[in-house]
Amino acid sequence: MAASDFTSGGYESQRRVPVPPSKPFLKSLQTSLKETFFPDDPFRQLKNQSTPRKLLLGLQYFVPVLEWAPRYTLDLFKSDLVAGITIASLAVPQGISYANLASIPPIIGLYSSFVPPLIYAMLGSSRDLAVGTVAVVSLLISSMLGKVVSPTDNPNQYVQLVFTATFFAGLFQASLGILRLGFLVDFLSHATILGFMGGAATIVCLQQLKGMLGLVHFTHETDLVSVLRSVFDQIHQWRWESAVLGCCFLFFLLLTRYFSKRKAAFFWINAMAPLISVILGSLLVYLTHADKHGVPVIGHLKKGLNPLSVSDLAFGSPHLMAAIKTGIIIGIIGLAEGIAVGRTFAMFKNYHIDGNKEMIAFGMMNIAGSCTSCYLTAGPFSRTAVNSNAGSRSAVSNIVMATVVMLTLLFLTPLFHYTPLVVLSSIIISAVLGLLDYEAVIHLWKMDKFDFFICLGAYLGVVFGSIEIGLIIAITVSLLRIILSVARPRTVVLGNIPNSGIYRSMDQYPIANNVPGILILQIDAPVYFANSSYLRERISRWIYEEEDRLKSVVETSLHSVILDLSAVGSIDTSGISMLEELMKNVDRKGLQLALANPRSEVMKKLDKSKLIDKIGQGWIFLTVGEAVSAYSFILENETSFSNVNNCQSPVSQNLKTQSFFPFQQFHKQETIELLENTSMTPGRNTMSTGLNRDKGHLQRYMETYTSRGPPQTTPQDGGVSLAKRWQKVMSFKRKGEKEDKRNPLEHQGKGEGY
Repeated sequence: MAASDFTSGGYESQRRVPVPPSKPFLKSLQTSLKETFFPDDPFRQLKNQSTPRKLLLGLQYFVPVLEWAPRYTLDLFKSDLVAGITIASLAVPQGISYANLASIPPIIGLYSSFVPPLIYAMLGSSRDLAVGTVAVVSLLISSMLGKVVSPTDNPNQYVQLVFTATFFAGLFQASLGILRLGFLVDFLSHATILGFMGGAATIVCLQQLKGMLGLVHFTHETDLVSVLRSVFDQIHQWRWESAVLGCCFLFFLLLTRYFSKRKAAFFWINAMAPLISVILGSLLVYLTHADKHGVPVIGHLKKGLNPLSVSDLAFGSPHLMAAIKTGIIIGIIGLAEGIAVGRTFAMFKNYHIDGNKEMIAFGMMNIAGSCTSCYLTAGPFSRTAVNSNAGSRSAVSNIVMATVVMLTLLFLTPLFHYTPLVVLSSIIISAVLGLLDYEAVIHLWKMDKFDFFICLGAYLGVVFGSIEIGLIIAITVSLLRIILSVARPRTVVLGNIPNSGIYRSMDQYPIANNVPGILILQIDAPVYFANSSYLRERISRWIYEEEDRLKSVVETSLHSVILDLSAVGSIDTSGISMLEELMKNVDRKGLQLALANPRSEVMKKLDKSKLIDKIGQGWIFLTVGEAVSAYSFILENETSFSNVNNCQSPVSQNLKTQSFFPFQQFHKQETIELLENTSMTPGRNTMSTGLNRDKGHLQRYMETYTSRGPPQTTPQDGGVSLAKRWQKVMSFKRKGEKEDKRNPLEHQGKGEGY
């Protein structure tokens, strides 16, 4: 009978931890792939559908506009019309400003607010996301590609590399979505993005000092020291006119933002402020001829819609690798920001967006954009917030915005000729100041110090190094945290909550009590090759510490170790080897190892490795409570087995040398044979009486226990197995009987001390 089947002494447990039935390899592989790449099960809607219906549903899945367009109403359009016009008033000046930040012609910024929003409206799943250019991405493009090709010396080649980088960014984004690899973007944690965006915002603001001070020559470096050196080395070239004009417009923009935050109904003031600044700045320059007095202006903007740029994709350029590298980096940043913004607003309005569909939508709009004279677009937070506050109800607001930008390209571009660059710098500064979220940083400090230092490392890397260094630091630290969490999983000691059968962490629950003689450990992570050695050493240390603690308080000695595996979702071969070594170490100490609540995958590996047979099915329990109850039952029987402690026979002495139930180390068949071959005559003398008594107790325990394999050795024996010790006792018995026949009175009165 197994340990989990005790029926005597008032304990009974019929529940065992089953080994899940094995599945064919192909079916198991299919299940694993589905769980990895299709956790949302996108094909569930195709079940029990006709073939035409499946084709329609599949098409609607990849082109969401086909799903919601038939249900679109006039009331929805009214809300989207207002929102679209509102964000267009923001998109036009921001598009021009961010193009200037990326060191490309301003007209490309307007192009980028026309085609990509139309593509996203058809393929995207967010109702609130407003597509457009992004300040941080613009700075990345300028800093990375500007080191390879000068935008002033070779403007055409530089623009070609920008289009090529945008193409590879779109290809990378779409590939992640199609291959269901969007989880890779999740490696950029919130703390990482917060620090990186904050550092980039700081650099963007410092870069705008060029426009604010009217400087012509400026450094292409993005670190704080280089930017400040470039600013203060040109003090004699500062233009007070630009500085005064820039400060006035920046104050106006910040004031409108303040009022819009104070009262949500005034959101439109903040949305219209950039366009108002452009109009006022252009009128002021035109009327005062400030452009002739040192105030730089945009100049001529070409009328017309986006020209095709397929031929400008520089696949044969010697700088192709730089374009690919830049494309992947800006693609990751664009995805991380766009999906995070989309999920945030979806959560606010209680609807769901599909991350993989968003990646496909972002990728396709950037691939299409690179072929129509656009550079990378994403979902900037500021524009999306304005879109949501303006009452957007669907992606039609992006179509309305694109229509307004199209009309601007066709008819209104000459009006931007006199727009001063200082106004664009003011618009950029006011926009990126929102990325400096100091409240979120304080929240990180309070919630998680490690996340705070990740954020700080990313910020300092960007500010004092470069955009690339900051990104590398951020990703490296994030990956390091993941590696540490896997390689150094938590192990905690569990104790019993008073007056209950519940066992919880003693650190979390100070009222929890130790179970006398039992050490209960919980492993809080899967067991892999990366952490198996650490877990073996850490569990051994727990055992040493518990033994030392028990000695110091003069309590009962340690008898057993229970491993709670409820949080171990999987285990590999290294983990199995770790458990085997741990079992041997525990055996050498004379302790018993038991497992509680191993999960399905763990039980499969234990069964395939034959470790179940070595541990014993009876030592694998459904819960920690059942494991403790089983040990308590055995300890009670040990107490009732007091005659063993009082008897001085060799077998009884052997029983007392074992710190816990000794017969667990017998091989079942070998023990049974020893019992059957042992003949004792009760009452012959005290020695034979003790042997008979020991034999009876052995039989009783054999009915209770299932053995764990071949006889083990114990440190008390000096390496001699219990079975061999029993055989030695049998030889002593036979020798004693012969002596009794020669001198029956010799041993009378000495049996108790034999």
